[in-house]
Amino acid sequence: MRDSYEKKHIYSITRLCHLMAKSEVFEGDPSVAVAKVTAELKKELHRLVKAIIEDSSSEDENGFGFIDRANQTLQALKELKEGGKQRSSSIKRINDSNRNNNESSTSVWASCPQEFRCPLSKELMRDPVILSTGQTYDRPFIQKWLKAGNRICPRTQQVLSHTILTPNQLVRDMITQWCKNRGVQFPGPIQYPEQDGLTEADRDLFLSLLKKMSSTQSEQKEAARTLRSLTKRMPSFRALFGESLEAIPQLLTPLTQTKSQTEIHPDLQEDLITTLLNLSIHDNNKKHVAETPMVIPLLLDALRFGTIETRTNAAATLFTLSALDTNKTLIGKSGALKPLIDLLEEGHPSAMKDVASAIFNLCITHENKSRAVRDGAVRALLNKIKNRVHVDELLAILAMLSSNQRAVEEMGDLGAVSCLLSLIKETNCARNKENGIAVLYTICYYDRTKWKEMREEESNFGTLSQIVQNGTSRAKRKASGILDRLNRAINLTHTA
Repeated sequence: MRDSYEKKHIYSITRLCHLMAKSEVFEGDPSVAVAKVTAELKKELHRLVKAIIEDSSSEDENGFGFIDRANQTLQALKELKEGGKQRSSSIKRINDSNRNNNESSTSVWASCPQEFRCPLSKELMRDPVILSTGQTYDRPFIQKWLKAGNRICPRTQQVLSHTILTPNQLVRDMITQWCKNRGVQFPGPIQYPEQDGLTEADRDLFLSLLKKMSSTQSEQKEAARTLRSLTKRMPSFRALFGESLEAIPQLLTPLTQTKSQTEIHPDLQEDLITTLLNLSIHDNNKKHVAETPMVIPLLLDALRFGTIETRTNAAATLFTLSALDTNKTLIGKSGALKPLIDLLEEGHPSAMKDVASAIFNLCITHENKSRAVRDGAVRALLNKIKNRVHVDELLAILAMLSSNQRAVEEMGDLGAVSCLLSLIKETNCARNKENGIAVLYTICYYDRTKWKEMREEESNFGTLSQIVQNGTSRAKRKASGILDRLNRAINLTHTA
């Protein structure tokens, strides 16, 4: 009986302590917490008194133990009654303050202006940064987007010219002032725990997988598949390749040892090229990967002879590597634009996005524009645009190439004017209208033989005037420029 009572007593005291601790953060009426603790103390006192009475006939010392605990319980009950009112008042003040602050903060964040919210998280931006398209995002959310391999702006769907994130100090200052005006503190950037460091076992696995690249084909395929998976899931494994100059050559051993493309197992080639893609996503690897001598030639081989999945991933790798300007030049000089344009002409749906992204990025540099024009980019782009295939991406490339005079001459010869005018009339996309009118403006500037066609279009449909009224600011300027030229030409004709 006594053993049983001792267990109940221990449980009772434990529960009592729990209730007393909980009462300090009780969110309702604090008197309820005090009442609960008081009730527990009274129950405990009742048990102790009963135990004392039951043991009164005994002359052992347990009775004195019960009496001591009863005295302690009475003292606790006394202190609780005396201090309970004061403690309850304090608790109520704390909880009221917390509740008011929470309600106030929730109300403030709910009224946050739309321009202060990240387009990805829909929450107040804590570390606003600018993407290459000019759009602003909260850093951790756009970083997650980019690390997932995305190469377009989430908001505009434009292909990114680079993945550098620039702090938007103006927006940050505006958010800070907005918070200050409402009496709330500007929340700091969201902190995410860093990736767990690699263990020695991880490094041993890495080295053993690279070693298998010089073994039998079955072991090569197994190792390549594992490395593809590891570099996709773990940024730390991508970083490992940057720690040694020999790691990438070892990885690509199966592709450099074969004498002809027909000897390469398609699955093995796909896994190795995709691993290169995973490595190139890691910013610190871009220069190292591109400047490893065999990488770009092997990517070009993959573009020409691989499965469609391999060709697509090779194009994606060239895109991610070309985020660095020095790599743009290196890739352009290697002859990469021709196989990319060939793949574009083939028009396989799964490859188009990655191919267009790579061509766009490479053509940012002047010398690569000339190479793309020489390799047949204008004809390939116009054919796809006429068929309304990936118009957004391909029209952006065409607009970029329009700064090259030879490209403009080809556009005129290939019927770009009628193609673009019909596209401008039918599309609801402001960006496509802008790019289309920008190309027409350049054609108008270089080729007067196309003025008649544009003048007839304006006379019949008022296409240019509508752009002047409803287009983007850049589109309005270009459309106005075309109309000015056409009107001056008419006036000169009448004067003559």
